[in-house]
Amino acid sequence: MAEFNSVPPVTEMPEGDDAKRSFHHRMFLEPQEKKRSMKALVVKQAKKTCSCTPTKVKGYVFSFFPFLQWLPKYKLREYLLGDVMSGVIVGVLLVPQSIAYSLLAGQEPIYGLYTSFFAGIIYFLFGTSRHISVGIFGVLSLMIGEVVDREVQRAGYDLEPAVLGVLTDATAYGNATVLPGNQTLQKPLCDKSCYAIAVGTTMTFIVGVYQVAMGFFQVGFVSVYLSDSLLSGFVTGASFTILTSQAKYILGLSIPRSNGIGSLITTWINIFRNIHKTNICDLITSLLCFLVLIPTKELNEHFKSRLKAPVPVELAVIVAATLASHFGNLKETYGSSVAGHIPTGFLPPEPPEWSLIPSVALDAIPIAIIGFAITVSLSEMFAKKHGYSVKVNQEMYAIGFCNIIPAFFHCFTTSAALAKTLVKESTGCRTQMSGLVTSLVILLVLLVIAPLFYSLQKCVLAVITIVNLRGALRKFKDLPKMWHLSRVDTVIWLVTMAATALISTEIGLLVGVCFSMLCVIFRTQRPEAPLLGWVAESETYESLSAYKNLQTKPGIVVFRFEAPLYYINKECFKSTLYKQTGVNPVWVKAAKKKAAKRMLREKEVDSGGNQANISMDFASEPLGFHTIVIDCCAIQFLDTAGIRTLKEVCKDYRDINVQVLLAQCNPSVRSSLIRGEFFKEGEDHLLFHSVHQAVDFALDVQGHDGTSTSK
Repeated sequence: MAEFNSVPPVTEMPEGDDAKRSFHHRMFLEPQEKKRSMKALVVKQAKKTCSCTPTKVKGYVFSFFPFLQWLPKYKLREYLLGDVMSGVIVGVLLVPQSIAYSLLAGQEPIYGLYTSFFAGIIYFLFGTSRHISVGIFGVLSLMIGEVVDREVQRAGYDLEPAVLGVLTDATAYGNATVLPGNQTLQKPLCDKSCYAIAVGTTMTFIVGVYQVAMGFFQVGFVSVYLSDSLLSGFVTGASFTILTSQAKYILGLSIPRSNGIGSLITTWINIFRNIHKTNICDLITSLLCFLVLIPTKELNEHFKSRLKAPVPVELAVIVAATLASHFGNLKETYGSSVAGHIPTGFLPPEPPEWSLIPSVALDAIPIAIIGFAITVSLSEMFAKKHGYSVKVNQEMYAIGFCNIIPAFFHCFTTSAALAKTLVKESTGCRTQMSGLVTSLVILLVLLVIAPLFYSLQKCVLAVITIVNLRGALRKFKDLPKMWHLSRVDTVIWLVTMAATALISTEIGLLVGVCFSMLCVIFRTQRPEAPLLGWVAESETYESLSAYKNLQTKPGIVVFRFEAPLYYINKECFKSTLYKQTGVNPVWVKAAKKKAAKRMLREKEVDSGGNQANISMDFASEPLGFHTIVIDCCAIQFLDTAGIRTLKEVCKDYRDINVQVLLAQCNPSVRSSLIRGEFFKEGEDHLLFHSVHQAVDFALDVQGHDGTSTSK
């Protein structure tokens, strides 16, 4: 066995007491051979990547199209009933939500139905999660809508009134979605509606490109920086913005949608300024919808274990409201705002408006990250629950293609949605086939039923959107429990939520990420650093401040620093060590020098006086300990500042006759110490495998020195 690198080499084994001391300070560990040839690594990786065999090609194809793996193994009798039932139920729930969230995204209802249809089919082909429901998500719709309204306003279009139903047939619709290359917006067929969907599809295309790029470069680690508390706070804050944006439809007000910083406050100011213009018909309809939807939704959740499927109350409300609006002539009689004409069939595919990419490329970044993070987190959560695995990078490809391909078919951004995923799971979903069934339900609506929603009031869609925010707003009830579990996570939640609601969604997300990183830094900047005591009849050392009945060894102080030692907390390490030991070696050295100078001056005055003896006694006052053992088990890594700090601490204490020993260093720390030349030949500061070993060594050294002195 080769001895550990940190110990100076020896040529012969000592005898007697020296042999006993040698047992403690030499660690016979044989390091693994590490090949660090970058050239060999690159060549190996290149051969692995560039090699092309039929088996490897087949593996790539099956990995990129997961349905080729699971579809041939599909158990028709076992899986089909559950997949069909869950697919139909989610489809029925998704129809009203698709129409409602189109309003939130600043688009016409038909585009929400397109989005839900294409998302289900594409995820069926590329996705690896069996249970998540991919489609329209409220927060992303809000973020898309903010960008759409901004660009529409920049282009000179009036933001209000709404433009649903401007065109009356599918042919006019198809022509209206084509933007000329030079953006000559005065062209009659390109009104506000077609420009809005042009912005939405361009934004969606860029979001998809970002997500596919994240999958290609395998940067799934980005989601690590979006903690659960941060995402929850972001969604709750965005929910306030969504609620605010829908309030004007509930009151039947025609006010411009506020964008940018402080849009929530600005919107409420505009609402109260125009409150006297409230449309009573819309307000009464909204209240009636609330009275039906909220209790029924609560009953659905309360009895979900007994119900085979949730009651599709949203669809029932939309049907009833549409019939009441149509036969009551609410638009003509009371001026209620309605959905307008929704054409059947599909519009001709059109490419995104490339000239808009510079305007929306930056806005697409947070949308891409949020969509990817939510999709991956839900995929992993349900995969773990049901005992299968998902591929994170393939999920990024899947959600990316769910945005890139539909961008050519008049769709806007999608991601997984928790509420619909829970419904999908609880109604018997077994495979991705359920998503395909959902798309077929949407297709039926697109081909046959869509025009029947002409008289549907927008206030009903707004109520559906707000009622679906209940889950996010209920997070306030969990705050006491969250505070009890982790105060830091609770503060992150509150800061992210407040910034998202009061400033803007994009800035709120950035504030949340930065604040959570600062919390991590602050935790390592001033970590716990206790003194340790010995647990009797064992080799264990634990915190004296946390446990009772611990013993200390005479003349030995055991200190643990519970964080990496690097440039941010190096001063904290030193100051805490000095405080815990009660001895600052720099001050002790300064006191000794001062006492020595004073002694020389006193000798000049009185060579035999007692004052010199008093000064000398003060300078040589005993410290109370002779060894400090630093438990490094919680120090994950060292940087150059950390290595330099350890060197300084060891040198300063050595100067006042106190030795410093390091114990329980992990391989990374040991390697850093070796590279930093912490150990020099002849030094007594050695590494120990455990705190107990270091303490025994210190006691043996002290006992040996004491015996030698007495002799």
